[in-house]
Amino acid sequence: MTPMKYQGYAARIEYSDDDGLFIGHVAGIRDVIGFHGESVSELRVAFEEAIDDYLATCEKLGREPQRPFSGKLSLRLDPQLHAQVAIKAELSNQSINQWVVDRLGEAV
Repeated sequence: MTPMKYQGYAARIEYSDDDGLFIGHVAGIRDVIGFHGESVSELRVAFEEAIDDYLATCEKLGREPQRPFSGKLSLRLDPQLHAQVAIKAELSNQSINQWVVDRLGEAV
C-alpha cells in the first residue's frame, strides 16, 4: 500500500465509522495539519487544499514550512553491533551507509 502524497508530504489516514469520514493528518512534521472527506476523492482534494493552505500561510507569516524527512538518519549503536555491520558491509563491497540503506529497504 502506498501513502497519499502531495508536494513531498504524505498523509496518515484513518476511517471513522461513527462519522462516516476518512480523517487524515500530514505525517512526518511537527505542525498539525488535518483534513477529512466522505470519499477518497474528497479526501484527496482536502489533503491538497490543506497542504496548499499550509504553504501559503507559512509564506504569509515569513516562516519556512516544515518538510518531512531530510534523508539523514543518525543512529547510536552498541560498539559490537557497529563492528558487525562494518564487517558485513565490507564483505559486501559496500559502504556502511549503503549496506544499512539496503537492509532497511528490505525491511520495509
